[in-house]
Amino acid sequence: MLQGKVLIAQGGGPTAVINQSLVGAVQESKRLNTEGVYGALHGVSGIVNETMLDLGREPDANLEQVARTPCSALGSTRDKPDLAYCQEIFKVLKVHGIGTFFYIGGNDSSDTLRILAEEAKKARYSLRCVHIPKTIDNDLMINDHTPGFPSAAKFVASAFAGVNLDNRALPGVYVGVVMGRHAGFLTASSALARKYQDDGPHLIYLPERSFDIESFTADVQSVYDKLGRCVIAVSEGIHDENDIPIVTKMAKNVEHDAHGNVQLSGTGALADLLTDSIKKQTSISRVRGDTFGYLQRSFLGCVSEIDELEAREVGVKAVQFASKAGRNGTVTINRVQEYAVEYNLSALEDVAGKTKTMDDGMIAASGTDVTQTFVNYARPLLGKRMPVAYRLESPKVKKI
Repeated sequence: MLQGKVLIAQGGGPTAVINQSLVGAVQESKRLNTEGVYGALHGVSGIVNETMLDLGREPDANLEQVARTPCSALGSTRDKPDLAYCQEIFKVLKVHGIGTFFYIGGNDSSDTLRILAEEAKKARYSLRCVHIPKTIDNDLMINDHTPGFPSAAKFVASAFAGVNLDNRALPGVYVGVVMGRHAGFLTASSALARKYQDDGPHLIYLPERSFDIESFTADVQSVYDKLGRCVIAVSEGIHDENDIPIVTKMAKNVEHDAHGNVQLSGTGALADLLTDSIKKQTSISRVRGDTFGYLQRSFLGCVSEIDELEAREVGVKAVQFASKAGRNGTVTINRVQEYAVEYNLSALEDVAGKTKTMDDGMIAASGTDVTQTFVNYARPLLGKRMPVAYRLESPKVKKI
């Protein structure tokens, strides 16, 4: 049985399948006859403000509709609780008789649960804390991959496949900036829909490697000289050899988020800076740039069926672990055989506040592409309904 009432919250950036996890946790909690199932509006801020929904009264039919809807149904937050903040959360949990807390989120969310679990232990209050993983960045330790990433990767791969078609029809240079502050998994996914040898992206720049603007423009010119065009995927987190983000080196005005982090791709500044550099330092005149921004997080109609299935399952497993394992933890996904997964309950400390990056074996020696190892790792996650682009194969008519 579950301890006390259940509370569920969603934190951090939304994903296309985060509501599958929410619904999985709600339905499994109701099945185990808990005292009540609540949902905090806008993450931990909703707990402190006591703005919560009684999810136990939500009809199952509507829950299933919500499960198939992208973005956070409960609303989210960027609040990153410290000890004092968690103590305020803990007060509310006690007042409402919350005995089990599920937090759907990334590494910051798991760290919040770690602090809360420690506070409950000090107060000798019976509180079970289980983290349900999600992040499009795919940067949670222990996990083979993270719910939300496969659908975002499918969007990025599809978008670059479309850009490649456009760029082949009207040749030039295209720069697409993709989310990823420290981990390049999502940017690397731009390569997953390539079919022909000259398909783009032709250059991929990841935060796992240092970035040099002179080498970058030389790479672009080299590809353009060879193919007459060039498609480029760039992670928002690219930095120089001193770990200084490129956008802070090149931009006149740098914005920061609520946590003091440099605003990377959200302003479109990086794409503009890189396209300007190409125009100034090469002979290429037709250069365009885009910032994917929020598009890759909750794009309706571009969801991996694998992602949907696994996102639902981590929600269900979280409740089962909370009921039977007798300890706090985070649900982790582990790959077995060619492609199958199993779910485990790992220690919060193994994930909380830590970041996983791409293995060296996934990145080409040139530092501007991915290897077949990455393709083999990521391609199954996109599911079987990934579209493929084809070309005309007719021979050319001889000139007269």
